[in-house]
Amino acid sequence: MPGPGVDQPDTGGQVSSPQVPAGSETTDEEDSDAEEPSFFADPKRLIQTAVIVVVLILGIYLLLPNIVGLEDAMAKLDKADWKWITVALAFNVLAFASYVALFRGVVGERVRLRWSESYQITMAGLAATRLFSAGGAGGIVLTYWALRKAGMPRRESACRMVAFLVLLYAVYMLTLILDGILLRTGVINGNNPPGLTIVPAAIAGALIVGFLLIALLPKDFERRMEHAGHGRRFSGLMRRLATLPATLGSGTRTAIQFVRNPSHGGLAIAGAIGFWASNIGILWAAFHAFGVHVPLGVVIQGFFVGMVANLIPFVPGGVGAVDAGMIGTFVLFDVPGSEVFAAVLVYRLIAFWLPIPPGIVAFFQLRRTVARWESERGTGGPSGAEAGESPPGPSPAPTTEAGSQATDPAGVQYFKK
Repeated sequence: MPGPGVDQPDTGGQVSSPQVPAGSETTDEEDSDAEEPSFFADPKRLIQTAVIVVVLILGIYLLLPNIVGLEDAMAKLDKADWKWITVALAFNVLAFASYVALFRGVVGERVRLRWSESYQITMAGLAATRLFSAGGAGGIVLTYWALRKAGMPRRESACRMVAFLVLLYAVYMLTLILDGILLRTGVINGNNPPGLTIVPAAIAGALIVGFLLIALLPKDFERRMEHAGHGRRFSGLMRRLATLPATLGSGTRTAIQFVRNPSHGGLAIAGAIGFWASNIGILWAAFHAFGVHVPLGVVIQGFFVGMVANLIPFVPGGVGAVDAGMIGTFVLFDVPGSEVFAAVLVYRLIAFWLPIPPGIVAFFQLRRTVARWESERGTGGPSGAEAGESPPGPSPAPTTEAGSQATDPAGVQYFKK
């Protein structure tokens, strides 16, 4: 696979994908998985989510301090140094920009999007991640829908989404390993209980090895499984079961290509690093806002270990779970409890809650953008002479050496010049 990230004109919109006969099985499948998520259109679901969020917040920030004897934790909020709060807000803006850069770096070569359109997709996805499902599932669904509407084929959309997540969480896992080892061995300053340093590092290492093994799956894994089950009772089931590991393998290989070709994948890599570094910067500034000087190594490790609580199911965006996980982690690192409560509350307010209103606005902007894409696709779109831009849609495949042909992990073929 050629290196990702080949430069494309910064033009927006969409061109229609290759046509298939109406009413065919492919058409039905493509249409069914491109239906608009109803996250913000279902009043009942919004009310249920709001009730759960309010209950969890009250439990974590009002009841828990009284239970554990930290009644003064909330009173400390009035003593925050606004200079450091401003620094935290600046880090938050940088986190948004990094997330958009990661998204453009991963999908920019395969579908033409303006920066404004990339912003709408990523911010709407962040809002869905915060409010719906655990582990970011809501954001994944919404972003996949947007890519499909942008003209990216179904399989490649899934591949690129996996590559996006692999790059993002590879930085998470590698930092957890490196910081955990350095803390435990005393190379960097800070408390270093093994349960918060070496154990998380070992788990992260095992997960990385697991994804590297998945990347070794053959590119035609689905076809092989279908062929192996040909004529058998469960052949269709075997093919469907092979889809998930095949997609994970494809996306992981794509992410590896970004890392192997930093001249092409630099934007995506910088975006992934910048996103996590900015979030840690917000938390670091929040501690300083209350005069608490926590060693940077402990801030990093406590942040990543506490964020694991985001994977707890049935909790929208990890609300309450991440707060409690992060608070408990820093208390185990011997950071004073009342200061931890205040700092984590400020961090979550800035990094978690502030993006939600602009994210909801971005979702409705994205709906209008998608309607424009579909209108342009139906009418052929404005001509380049009239609009001053390329028609919207999938970007031409990257080209390198003359006369050769390649296939990317998503199975999309293209010809080099």
